[in-house]
Amino acid sequence: MAKRYYESDGSLDLLKDKTVAIIGYGSQGHAHALNLRDSGIDVVVGLYEGSKSWEKAKSAGLKVDTVAGASAAADAVMILVSDHIQADLYNAEIAPHMTAGKTLMFAHGFNIHFGEIKPPADIDVTMVAPKAPGHRVRELFTEGVGVPALVAVHQNASGHALEQSLAYALALGCLKAGVIETNFREETESDLFGEQAVLCGGAAALIQAGFDTLVEAGYAPEIAYYECLHELKLIVDLIYEGGLSYMRYSVSDTAEYGDYTRGPRVINEQTRAEMKRILAEVQSGEFARQWMNENRTGRGNFLAMREAGHKLKIEEVGRDLRAGMTFLKKKKEAGVPQEQQAGANQ
Repeated sequence: MAKRYYESDGSLDLLKDKTVAIIGYGSQGHAHALNLRDSGIDVVVGLYEGSKSWEKAKSAGLKVDTVAGASAAADAVMILVSDHIQADLYNAEIAPHMTAGKTLMFAHGFNIHFGEIKPPADIDVTMVAPKAPGHRVRELFTEGVGVPALVAVHQNASGHALEQSLAYALALGCLKAGVIETNFREETESDLFGEQAVLCGGAAALIQAGFDTLVEAGYAPEIAYYECLHELKLIVDLIYEGGLSYMRYSVSDTAEYGDYTRGPRVINEQTRAEMKRILAEVQSGEFARQWMNENRTGRGNFLAMREAGHKLKIEEVGRDLRAGMTFLKKKKEAGVPQEQQAGANQ
């Protein structure tokens, strides 16, 4: 069993009189910076000059500097920009300032595990990875709760890397919900596999296949949307609250019987074998090499797939239906002109 840590295991004293640089002010960056600041930690946000987030961070009462300036001033540097730009940013702006005794931190192990970033041996290298989007990390912190997180140590030059990571997790609010100890390999490989086979790739492909099956059989696209996409939230919420058993307890007996008898025909031995191949590609570094090469060669394939995804029938139908769902929080829909977005004229 993995070791777990809670509030009594962390002490903010380990971050007292230290400066933490938060590199990036996106989803995770803003939450880390604000939560740490509100916990009494000296925080500086590192951004490139001209960043749209510069004034946003300043207006939130945070100190802002260039990435190089923030890294030079900090005792600990937490990198929270996208995986594919971390290595170039680190080498150009952060590495020159990672002097002996400092700490380099991550919320995902990708660049360390796959060797994109090679830190010096005389610094601590650690990870604190909240298991929630940044807005949720911030929201639950302000409510006095917190989200769970993972903690890992890659290099322990100081002899106190874990303790300092737990102090950071305490300041972030995560020790309230519990922090599980892992390592960079386990976190990175399980995270990539989960995204690809279940959470994003698997779920999206399953939704799309179900929708297409109904529409091709002559059912109305609007009906197919509700049955294969819209109602999924109800099921996921039940699973989130109480696991698979609670979901099965909550749905009808008809649905539960169909679950037991038909589910294994969809996720069958062929599907499981493909999942194992996906995991092997993650473990070998094949996926990481492919993704980094995609970014280094202009992202042509990635952008084409993104564009094609926006044009799918299920997305067109969904935008139209969501325009009438007054109970939804109206949000900008990626890749869609403002005038075509759900509720744009309401």
